[in-house]
Amino acid sequence: MSAPGCDARAVLAEAEGIVREELERGRREARRKALKGERRRLAREERDREAAEQRERDEQLRLAAGRLRLAMLDRIRERGAACGGSVTERAFAGIPDPRDPRGVRHSLPCILALVLMAMLRGRTSLAAITGWIPHAGQDLLAAAGARVLPDGTRAAPCGRTVTRVLGQVDPDAADGAVCRHLADGERALQAAERAREQQEQQEKEEAAAEEEEEEPALMPQVACDGKYVRGARRPDGTALILLSAATPGGVTLAQREIPAKTNEVPEIGPMLRELNQYYPLAGHVLTADALHTLQDFANLAVGELGADAVLTVKANQPTLRAALENALWARAACHVTRDKGHGRRETRSHLVMDAPEEVKALFPPAAQVARVIRTRTVTSWLNDGRTRTRVTRTSTETVYLVITMNARKASPEHIAVYARQHWGIENKVHYVRDVTFREDSSQVRSGSRPRVLATLRNLGTGLIRQAGLNEIAAATRAAQDDNDLLLALLRLETAS
Repeated sequence: MSAPGCDARAVLAEAEGIVREELERGRREARRKALKGERRRLAREERDREAAEQRERDEQLRLAAGRLRLAMLDRIRERGAACGGSVTERAFAGIPDPRDPRGVRHSLPCILALVLMAMLRGRTSLAAITGWIPHAGQDLLAAAGARVLPDGTRAAPCGRTVTRVLGQVDPDAADGAVCRHLADGERALQAAERAREQQEQQEKEEAAAEEEEEEPALMPQVACDGKYVRGARRPDGTALILLSAATPGGVTLAQREIPAKTNEVPEIGPMLRELNQYYPLAGHVLTADALHTLQDFANLAVGELGADAVLTVKANQPTLRAALENALWARAACHVTRDKGHGRRETRSHLVMDAPEEVKALFPPAAQVARVIRTRTVTSWLNDGRTRTRVTRTSTETVYLVITMNARKASPEHIAVYARQHWGIENKVHYVRDVTFREDSSQVRSGSRPRVLATLRNLGTGLIRQAGLNEIAAATRAAQDDNDLLLALLRLETAS
């Protein structure tokens, strides 16, 4: 009789164990779900907190960007006001309209201003320019002076009108008006900078500085160089070449077309004489490539223009170069500069001394001579798909210079700056026209259109430079969505 009772108790104990296990499992599951829910709640709260912090940071950045934008706009407008006048009033108003006044619906300054706006909005081809102008906003059309319709809205010129007018404009007149406008602005900015420096100098009261003799400062510089407009062709099939003079900052002061069957040499003198009429070159340093290392150019700079020159001597002057190579450079003063960036290191050693008698006999305007040794080390990586190999290449180049200034006016440090800044016309003018405004890719070939478009590219580049902005591509990207910035660059305001 005891066996059934024992079995019953065993069954009950087993059942109780099962129930306890189920209860424990339920409690564990409940705790697990509670912990999981708590973790989810904490994670949700953390995400909400991070999102709120990110929104706060974004708002702070937006407010800071807004303040910086307003400060930049104020600075651009201030510099534009110092330069004087808008492009429609100062630059384009001086270009004669080639059309018959009867039936003209869109003024020439309006058309040119809209083309320039399209360029600064990133429209580089003529097709893109003429496609953007009909869709320009009313505020931009009003600022450009577009025609007012009876209902009060502004009408944009059609693409055919823009193309036809660009082909009829006198390119020499356009170059003259635009370059005069940029030159006037550059003179105004230089005058303001000199006044600021004089004021700072007056505020300084340093006895030691007063006792010492003041060292000469860097002179303003004008660089001259030519550029092929590769897509353009003259009626006789020859390529279009434009000779220009620009500041190291990238502002084009003069531009002149090189006629067919000639080169830059006979044209640089008339260009500089014309430039000297509205932008006096006295007290400036003129630089040009080795093609212009001639006595006539140096005499023009020193004598008629009252300027000085730093010229490069290459193989086109073999006798003069041989004399410079055989000179005794051991007694020359030395100045070394080092630059590093973009995977390369450059060292420039400038040896400067008074011009030897044999050099003066060959090139009388020379007061000093210089030998520049450029050593460039470029580091790159070669990848064959399995291994990467570091490759270092070193090259050395020796360049000779003749300088019309004596050692008192131009120290080796100054000569190094003049020689380096000459390439500003390549890097800050020609490169911008080729890369940012895609001049070499332009399909505009005939008539005056290529040259007029090149003039407007110079104007856009110069306006951005004079506004104090160094990155042309960044400025054009910013102007695509910011009408206020675009109008400030053009020194225009939205018409009421």
